[in-house]
Amino acid sequence: MGEIFAGRYELIDPIGRGGAGAVWRSWDHRRRRYVAAKVLQQSDAHTLLRFVREQALRIDHPHVLAPASWAADDEKVLFTMELVSGGSLVHLVGDYGALPPGYVCVLLDQLLAGLTAVHTEDVVHRDIKPANILLAATGKGRPHLRLSDFGISMRKGEPRLTETNFVVGTPGYFAPEQMMGAEPDFPADLYAVGLVALYLLTGARPDSRQLFVQYERGVPEAPEGVPEPLWQVLGQLLQPDPQLRFQTASGVRKALAAAVDMLPTERSSEPADMIEVFDQLGPLPEGFGPGGPSRDGAGGPGGGSSTQAPVASPTGSYPLSPPSGQGRTEPMPPDTRGTPDTPNPPGTPGGPHTPSAPGAPGAPGGPHTPVPAPSASPAPSTPPPGAPGPLPGPPTQAYTTPGLAPGTGPEGFPQQRWAPAGYGPAGGAPTGGSGRSGGPPLKLAIPVLLVAILCLAGGVWALSAA
Repeated sequence: MGEIFAGRYELIDPIGRGGAGAVWRSWDHRRRRYVAAKVLQQSDAHTLLRFVREQALRIDHPHVLAPASWAADDEKVLFTMELVSGGSLVHLVGDYGALPPGYVCVLLDQLLAGLTAVHTEDVVHRDIKPANILLAATGKGRPHLRLSDFGISMRKGEPRLTETNFVVGTPGYFAPEQMMGAEPDFPADLYAVGLVALYLLTGARPDSRQLFVQYERGVPEAPEGVPEPLWQVLGQLLQPDPQLRFQTASGVRKALAAAVDMLPTERSSEPADMIEVFDQLGPLPEGFGPGGPSRDGAGGPGGGSSTQAPVASPTGSYPLSPPSGQGRTEPMPPDTRGTPDTPNPPGTPGGPHTPSAPGAPGAPGGPHTPVPAPSASPAPSTPPPGAPGPLPGPPTQAYTTPGLAPGTGPEGFPQQRWAPAGYGPAGGAPTGGSGRSGGPPLKLAIPVLLVAILCLAGGVWALSAA
């Protein structure tokens, strides 16, 4: 539970299982709704091809539940359908047993309407049975049926994926010609509809083999609980010879509508208005609500934003920049005016404010005391003994800010003075030496001087020799 498939479908809980895969109640994070997701369990070639055929089927009809979308994730694939919560006809018969004929006729009409849309697309379902016919949870209202599970369906003319003498479908709902290996056709689906009708009317699974034997002597009598007008339609649907059956679902609907007009008034102990289609899926697991996942958490399924938590630095908490690929991840530079742990002393920049005495000069409410201007010719600083004076070069400069007293910078910080690289404050001695003038070091100057003397001597000797 909670696995997110292909970054979109969150599998919540299993709600069904078929021959090719399990069906899960899932949350579609993109469309923000619950869907049914069928996950393929096997990966052999035949199963995968059937899966591809099923997910490619697109039939838009209110009584057909066809795939809506699909996704793949590594070695697994799934497709999604609309979520139908009322269970199948198996649940309905399990709750109430044999159903009233009028109620059954409503269900059969909807089933045949959906099957008409399927056959119009030249698709043979090949697996019509009560477990594949789902219901919406309509309560005591009019039932709403959906034909589902097109896992072994095929279009007429497509190559078959089964070996010779191998029958695909559900035992008990085969048409006789399917047992003999005939090509799938629409009358085989209609035969299965007749078996489903007997199941709803009797509350028990029909014995297709026994029916086949009974038809050897002609159309048998109506089973107990099946009205004669309705049996006239079902009896023709269950003919062993496909040429003697109805050939189209729309033709069966017309015959069924005529039979409904001849049905006697309901005398069943369970009238149709007492049948209720319950929600068979049950409550959502913890962490999910009607509007989707309700779990909290940044960036999680609950839809929280993925905001990075602030990271503590020596001077407080600063949020990091976006993750890698979106910018640098360096913290902000520390504030040099003090930290929460080591505050600056009172009266210093960044430290606690120390109020002046009321009325004192310079204090709030007191008289303004102007700051004296500096002298025009400040006294030169006295260099240490043995140290030369300032070397020629660009003069040192200090920034000034209008409205601030000399010697102070912005926000009351002490004003800084800058000197050329390699020199001390105020043009003093170079930073690489201690009290000596600039120039090459002695270890280099002495050899150079000796070489120069030798060169000079050689030149004098050459001149004298000439």
